[in-house]
Amino acid sequence: MLRVTDLRVRYGEMEALRGISFEVAPGEAVAILGANGAGKTTTLKALMGLVPLVGGAITLDGRSLATAPPWGRAQTGIAWVPEGRRIFPDLTVEENLRAGAFSRSGRGQVARDLERVYTLFQPLAERRRQLGRTLSGGEQQMCAIGRALLARPRLLLVDEASLGLAPIFVSRVFTAIETLVREGLTLLLVEQNARQALRIVTRAYVLEAGRMVRSGTSAELAADPAVRQAYLGG
Repeated sequence: MLRVTDLRVRYGEMEALRGISFEVAPGEAVAILGANGAGKTTTLKALMGLVPLVGGAITLDGRSLATAPPWGRAQTGIAWVPEGRRIFPDLTVEENLRAGAFSRSGRGQVARDLERVYTLFQPLAERRRQLGRTLSGGEQQMCAIGRALLARPRLLLVDEASLGLAPIFVSRVFTAIETLVREGLTLLLVEQNARQALRIVTRAYVLEAGRMVRSGTSAELAADPAVRQAYLGG
């Protein structure tokens, strides 16, 4: 489905991505692991067309996305959950969720998808009329994921799902993502919490200083001594 080849991004004189390559097959859940500053968020921004490429190729189902604008990439079926949630603070929970379906027709199907999100994230159902700014960090993360799901994505990009969340919300968010993966959603997860990520994905890549340094199945990486030392606490 998604293929990235020799991707390069530069911020001024600093090369943030140094020729990384990876792929995600239909129905597969893949993680990109790495420490803060490794280039994980830049990778997702490059996929969404939010940073210019110095070189490399991005294709979805064989179609190049390299020159497509961000809205054009969204129209291909890619949805992005950005780092920091970025929900609309002065819209209600339900208005935030419905914003994800702005380009869809068919009110009945949107309504069913909305109820599906409320089933996945029960706290949102209880707060559907509250403003986004009144939610906790964990509830905002649920809202951001739910908003992306309302777009009915073919490929979901999630940036740092656990960042800044209390442990109970980390568990709830990852349980919901795991449910989506079991249902066949194609997922690319960027995550510092390697232990949680490797529990739900099929394969993973390790990004360090803008380079892909390791790749393998989740079991292989979980057993890798260097990965365990750096990301799993030994």
